[in-house]
Amino acid sequence: MSEKNSAGKRSARERLQEERRRDQAREKRRRTLIVSAAVVGVLGLAAVVGLIAANAGDSSDSSGSGPVAAPTGASGGDQPAIPVGATDAPSTLTIWEDFRCPACAQFENAVRDTMHELTDSGQVKVEYHLATIIDGNMGGSGSLNAANAAACAQDAGKFVPYHDVLYQNQPPEPDDAFARDAKLFELAAKVPGLDTPAFRACVSEGTHDGWVNKSNEAFRAGDFRGTPTVLLNGESIFPTKGKEQISIENLKKWVAEANKGKKPGTAFPSPAAPSAPASPTAG
Repeated sequence: MSEKNSAGKRSARERLQEERRRDQAREKRRRTLIVSAAVVGVLGLAAVVGLIAANAGDSSDSSGSGPVAAPTGASGGDQPAIPVGATDAPSTLTIWEDFRCPACAQFENAVRDTMHELTDSGQVKVEYHLATIIDGNMGGSGSLNAANAAACAQDAGKFVPYHDVLYQNQPPEPDDAFARDAKLFELAAKVPGLDTPAFRACVSEGTHDGWVNKSNEAFRAGDFRGTPTVLLNGESIFPTKGKEQISIENLKKWVAEANKGKKPGTAFPSPAAPSAPASPTAG
């Protein structure tokens, strides 16, 4: 009996040890996938946002009527975008996002440092396309107002830091705080040199609303599932690239693979000085 008891105790110990090893392996994987805590939770949320975007009407004013004034250095074509990084970077990340979208905030806040590293080193150029689907789904105008403010920050050469501040301070999805100019001015004060009379006038007057609406039209016509939509050289990488889950490590690996044998970009645009808004063009 004692031998059986001893064997039973060993078996129980071995099971506990095996469970501990499995727990440790899971914890190691959790720590290694830096984005997992922020991005894995995004996946279901992004799917929900995509489902809502696909099935709900858009009540926001995205008719494209009225003047379309592209912000300084931005593209005003069929798919308006704000470019960040070297113009001759060997790869392009295309990101469609909405400043009211929780999944977008979780994604951006998780990959921010990596994105800066990739753009600053000339590995990628990022093209930011701004959408307003949450305004249409939830009501309000915060998506449009924040996107216009970000475009105004682009006029001042401060799109990236203001873009980051907006996501770091994103209100809960039902709270349309970004519809209030005062909130956008408060956040602009966190970006040195941005909160100027020119910026405030640009925000208050909705200078780039037509341009944002045109971008949102392009999003709706693009048959995308939701925001964020992230493409590397035209191939979707969010939430997965093929069978691989997005993570910091995988994002760097995918860019390195895409850039193999290619030189980093060096043609960085000169920092824009604050200037008058672009002249409106027919929308």
